[in-house]
Amino acid sequence: MQFFDFHHHKKHFRNGIYNVNIEESPPDQLYSAGIHPNDIDIHHIERQINWMESMMLQNCFAIGECGLDSLVSTDQKIQEEVFLRQIRISNEVKKPMIIHCVRKFYEVISFKKKADQAMIIHGFNKKRQIAEDLLKNNFYLSFGKAVLYNLSLQDIIRNTPSDKIFLETDNEDFNIEELYYKVSEIKGISLEQLNEQILENLYTIKNG
Repeated sequence: MQFFDFHHHKKHFRNGIYNVNIEESPPDQLYSAGIHPNDIDIHHIERQINWMESMMLQNCFAIGECGLDSLVSTDQKIQEEVFLRQIRISNEVKKPMIIHCVRKFYEVISFKKKADQAMIIHGFNKKRQIAEDLLKNNFYLSFGKAVLYNLSLQDIIRNTPSDKIFLETDNEDFNIEELYYKVSEIKGISLEQLNEQILENLYTIKNG
Protein backbone atom coordinates (compact mmCIF):
# COMPACT_ATOMS: atom_id res chain seq x y z
CA MET A 1 0.00 0.00 0.00
CA GLN A 2 1.31 3.45 -0.91
CA PHE A 3 0.84 6.28 1.56
CA PHE A 4 0.35 9.85 0.34
CA ASP A 5 2.69 12.44 1.88
CA PHE A 6 0.74 15.70 1.80
CA HIS A 7 3.72 18.03 2.20
CA HIS A 8 7.39 17.16 1.81
CA HIS A 9 10.72 18.54 0.61
CA LYS A 10 12.15 15.40 -1.03
CA LYS A 11 12.52 16.17 -4.72
CA HIS A 12 12.53 12.59 -6.00
CA PHE A 13 9.81 11.18 -3.73
CA ARG A 14 6.80 10.67 -5.99
CA ASN A 15 3.84 9.76 -3.79
CA GLY A 16 2.99 13.12 -2.35
CA ILE A 17 3.20 16.88 -2.85
CA TYR A 18 6.72 18.25 -3.20
CA ASN A 19 7.16 21.81 -1.93
CA VAL A 20 9.26 23.63 -4.53
CA ASN A 21 11.82 26.20 -3.43
CA ILE A 22 11.31 29.83 -4.34
CA GLU A 23 12.10 30.44 -8.05
CA GLU A 24 12.80 26.74 -8.69
CA SER A 25 11.82 25.33 -12.10
CA PRO A 26 8.68 23.15 -12.32
CA PRO A 27 9.59 19.54 -11.43
CA ASP A 28 8.23 16.47 -13.17
CA GLN A 29 6.10 15.43 -10.21
CA LEU A 30 3.17 16.67 -8.12
CA TYR A 31 4.17 19.88 -6.36
CA SER A 32 3.06 23.02 -4.55
CA ALA A 33 4.43 26.49 -5.28
CA GLY A 34 4.09 29.61 -3.18
CA ILE A 35 5.87 32.47 -1.47
CA HIS A 36 6.70 31.53 2.12
CA PRO A 37 6.69 34.51 4.54
CA ASN A 38 10.40 33.94 5.17
CA ASP A 39 11.18 34.04 1.42
CA ILE A 40 9.51 37.37 0.66
CA ASP A 41 12.03 39.66 -1.03
CA ILE A 42 10.63 43.15 -0.51
CA HIS A 43 12.69 44.46 -3.45
CA HIS A 44 11.49 41.78 -5.89
CA ILE A 45 7.90 40.95 -4.89
CA GLU A 46 6.60 41.34 -8.44
CA ARG A 47 9.23 38.97 -9.78
CA GLN A 48 8.30 36.41 -7.11
CA ILE A 49 4.58 36.75 -7.91
CA ASN A 50 5.34 36.33 -11.64
CA TRP A 51 7.38 33.22 -10.87
CA MET A 52 4.53 31.78 -8.83
CA GLU A 53 1.99 32.45 -11.56
CA SER A 54 4.29 30.74 -14.09
CA MET A 55 4.25 27.62 -11.88
CA MET A 56 0.48 27.13 -12.08
CA LEU A 57 0.84 24.16 -14.43
CA GLN A 58 -0.75 20.71 -14.57
CA ASN A 59 1.56 19.15 -11.94
CA CYS A 60 0.94 22.00 -9.51
CA PHE A 61 -1.54 20.64 -6.98
CA ALA A 62 -1.62 23.57 -4.56
CA ILE A 63 -0.34 27.04 -3.74
CA GLY A 64 2.02 27.04 -0.80
CA GLU A 65 3.61 27.16 1.54
CA CYS A 66 2.27 30.63 2.10
CA GLY A 67 0.75 32.45 5.03
CA LEU A 68 1.77 34.55 8.03
CA ASP A 69 4.62 34.20 10.52
CA SER A 70 5.13 36.45 13.54
CA LEU A 71 8.74 35.30 13.98
CA VAL A 72 10.23 36.26 10.60
CA SER A 73 11.74 39.69 9.96
CA THR A 74 9.45 40.62 7.05
CA ASP A 75 7.00 43.37 8.00
CA GLN A 76 3.56 41.97 8.91
CA LYS A 77 1.75 44.33 6.54
CA ILE A 78 3.88 43.16 3.62
CA GLN A 79 3.30 39.51 4.63
CA GLU A 80 -0.45 40.16 4.59
CA GLU A 81 -0.32 41.83 1.16
CA VAL A 82 1.67 38.93 -0.35
CA PHE A 83 -0.65 36.40 1.30
CA LEU A 84 -3.72 38.17 -0.07
CA ARG A 85 -2.27 38.21 -3.59
CA GLN A 86 -1.68 34.46 -3.37
CA ILE A 87 -5.27 33.95 -2.19
CA ARG A 88 -6.48 35.84 -5.26
CA ILE A 89 -4.32 33.68 -7.54
CA SER A 90 -5.70 30.58 -5.79
CA ASN A 91 -9.24 31.80 -6.51
CA GLU A 92 -8.38 32.38 -10.17
CA VAL A 93 -6.60 29.08 -10.86
CA LYS A 94 -8.84 27.06 -8.49
CA LYS A 95 -6.06 25.43 -6.49
CA PRO A 96 -6.10 24.77 -2.72
CA MET A 97 -3.65 26.52 -0.39
CA ILE A 98 -1.07 24.95 1.94
CA ILE A 99 -0.76 27.38 4.83
CA HIS A 100 2.30 28.14 6.95
CA CYS A 101 1.23 29.86 10.16
CA VAL A 102 3.21 30.86 13.24
CA ARG A 103 1.30 32.70 16.00
CA LYS A 104 -1.07 34.26 13.49
CA PHE A 105 -3.95 31.78 13.43
CA TYR A 106 -6.75 34.27 13.99
CA GLU A 107 -5.39 36.57 11.30
CA VAL A 108 -5.25 33.59 8.91
CA ILE A 109 -8.84 32.72 9.84
CA SER A 110 -9.89 36.27 8.92
CA PHE A 111 -8.17 35.93 5.52
CA LYS A 112 -10.06 32.66 4.90
CA LYS A 113 -13.19 34.73 4.21
CA LYS A 114 -11.51 36.00 1.02
CA ALA A 115 -10.67 32.49 -0.23
CA ASP A 116 -12.83 30.35 -2.52
CA GLN A 117 -10.55 27.31 -2.32
CA ALA A 118 -9.65 24.95 0.53
CA MET A 119 -6.99 25.99 3.03
CA ILE A 120 -4.85 23.37 4.76
CA ILE A 121 -2.74 24.25 7.82
CA HIS A 122 0.43 22.25 7.38
CA GLY A 123 2.37 20.73 10.29
CA PHE A 124 -0.36 21.47 12.82
CA ASN A 125 1.04 21.22 16.34
CA LYS A 126 -0.92 23.65 18.51
CA LYS A 127 -3.54 23.59 21.26
CA ARG A 128 -6.93 21.99 20.99
CA GLN A 129 -8.79 25.34 21.06
CA ILE A 130 -6.91 26.54 17.97
CA ALA A 131 -7.69 23.25 16.20
CA GLU A 132 -11.38 23.61 17.05
CA ASP A 133 -11.47 27.22 15.82
CA LEU A 134 -9.77 26.27 12.55
CA LEU A 135 -12.14 23.35 11.99
CA LYS A 136 -15.16 25.57 12.69
CA ASN A 137 -13.90 27.80 9.90
CA ASN A 138 -13.61 24.88 7.49
CA PHE A 139 -9.83 24.50 7.47
CA TYR A 140 -8.13 21.15 6.95
CA LEU A 141 -5.28 20.12 9.29
CA SER A 142 -2.16 18.33 8.12
CA PHE A 143 -0.21 16.55 10.87
CA GLY A 144 3.43 15.48 10.99
CA LYS A 145 5.97 13.60 13.06
CA ALA A 146 4.95 15.16 16.41
CA VAL A 147 1.85 12.94 16.42
CA LEU A 148 4.10 9.92 17.07
CA TYR A 149 4.98 11.15 20.58
CA ASN A 150 2.85 14.19 21.51
CA LEU A 151 -0.12 13.00 23.59
CA SER A 152 -2.12 16.24 23.39
CA LEU A 153 -1.72 16.22 19.60
CA GLN A 154 -2.89 12.60 19.54
CA ASP A 155 -5.99 13.73 21.43
CA ILE A 156 -6.59 16.45 18.83
CA ILE A 157 -6.26 13.86 16.03
CA ARG A 158 -8.75 11.63 17.84
CA ASN A 159 -11.29 14.46 17.83
CA THR A 160 -10.62 15.80 14.34
CA PRO A 161 -13.04 14.47 11.69
CA SER A 162 -11.25 12.10 9.35
CA ASP A 163 -12.50 14.09 6.37
CA LYS A 164 -10.43 17.09 7.55
CA ILE A 165 -7.07 15.33 7.99
CA PHE A 166 -3.86 15.02 5.96
CA LEU A 167 -0.50 13.53 6.97
CA GLU A 168 2.96 14.80 6.05
CA THR A 169 6.70 14.38 6.66
CA ASP A 170 7.61 18.03 5.95
CA ASN A 171 11.38 18.34 6.57
CA GLU A 172 11.56 15.44 9.02
CA ASP A 173 13.50 12.29 8.21
CA PHE A 174 11.09 9.44 8.97
CA ASN A 175 8.83 7.07 7.07
CA ILE A 176 5.30 8.37 6.42
CA GLU A 177 4.02 4.80 7.00
CA GLU A 178 4.76 5.20 10.73
CA LEU A 179 2.42 8.16 10.87
CA TYR A 180 -0.36 6.34 9.01
CA TYR A 181 -0.06 3.38 11.39
CA LYS A 182 -0.17 5.65 14.44
CA VAL A 183 -3.16 7.69 13.23
CA SER A 184 -5.15 4.60 12.24
CA GLU A 185 -4.52 3.23 15.76
CA ILE A 186 -5.52 6.55 17.43
CA LYS A 187 -8.73 6.82 15.40
CA GLY A 188 -9.60 3.13 15.68
CA ILE A 189 -9.89 2.59 11.93
CA SER A 190 -8.02 0.28 9.58
CA LEU A 191 -4.99 1.46 7.62
CA GLU A 192 -6.98 0.90 4.42
CA GLN A 193 -9.84 3.10 5.68
CA LEU A 194 -7.45 5.88 6.65
CA ASN A 195 -5.64 5.69 3.33
CA GLU A 196 -8.90 5.78 1.36
CA GLN A 197 -10.19 8.71 3.43
CA ILE A 198 -7.08 10.79 2.78
CA LEU A 199 -7.27 10.09 -0.96
CA GLU A 200 -10.93 11.14 -0.83
CA ASN A 201 -9.92 14.34 1.02
CA LEU A 202 -7.40 15.08 -1.74
CA TYR A 203 -10.10 14.67 -4.35
CA THR A 204 -12.40 17.00 -2.38
CA ILE A 205 -9.90 19.85 -2.06
CA LYS A 206 -8.82 19.52 -5.67
CA ASN A 207 -12.33 19.54 -7.08
CA GLY A 208 -13.93 21.94 -4.62
